[in-house]
Amino acid sequence: MPTELLFRQDAYIDRNAARVEAVTERGAIILDRTVFYATGGGQPGDSGTLRRADGSEITIATAIYDPEDKSRVLHVPAEGQDLPEPGETVELVLDWDKRLKRMRIHTALHLLSVTLPYPVTGGSIGDGEGRLDFDIPDGGLDRAAIGDALNALIARHAEVTERWITDAELDANPGLVKTMSVKPPRGSGRVRLVAIGDIDLQPCGGTHVRNTAEIGLVAVTDIEKKGKQNRRVRIALA
Repeated sequence: MPTELLFRQDAYIDRNAARVEAVTERGAIILDRTVFYATGGGQPGDSGTLRRADGSEITIATAIYDPEDKSRVLHVPAEGQDLPEPGETVELVLDWDKRLKRMRIHTALHLLSVTLPYPVTGGSIGDGEGRLDFDIPDGGLDRAAIGDALNALIARHAEVTERWITDAELDANPGLVKTMSVKPPRGSGRVRLVAIGDIDLQPCGGTHVRNTAEIGLVAVTDIEKKGKQNRRVRIALA
């Protein structure tokens, strides 16, 4: 059975009750539903705890998609812990501080792709910091100017919303896809679009804040030359 992805319904749910569907040979826990984001699109999987009915807790180090069935999420526990049995009812609790930092930086990276309107060749999201790689033919990027422009977009307090379109609609609008290295999540027949006011619109399966005001100030911490036309721009929450 596919795992119900509660983080797609509401990124602000920080816990949920669930039923243990299975435990893999390697000890990963499969639940019927989860608030834990599974690694993908440059965003790491969530961590937190799994609480059993007897009050004991299992530390969950990360969440990933099952390589044998991408519709299922594997909750990977830290080593050396007792594992639940199939059929148990448990409660999942997110490491919310970590998740929120990732949501803030993820939304800021979408705005960075507006500030620097070049093809994106890569990116990653960390705990309060992140980066995008751009295909930029000319150098001479001004770190302070990029930071000022990015913070000006954040200060517009734009609402962040989502909607779904079909695969066919995305194929008819290829300009929506900014990332050359990460393709929009497909397979269900529809693709999720994330809109930041009238500033940005692009496919994304990750978690975001509801309003750019929640991002706060950010700083451009570094600009690296990674190739003849590749520039890596790093940002961090101030």
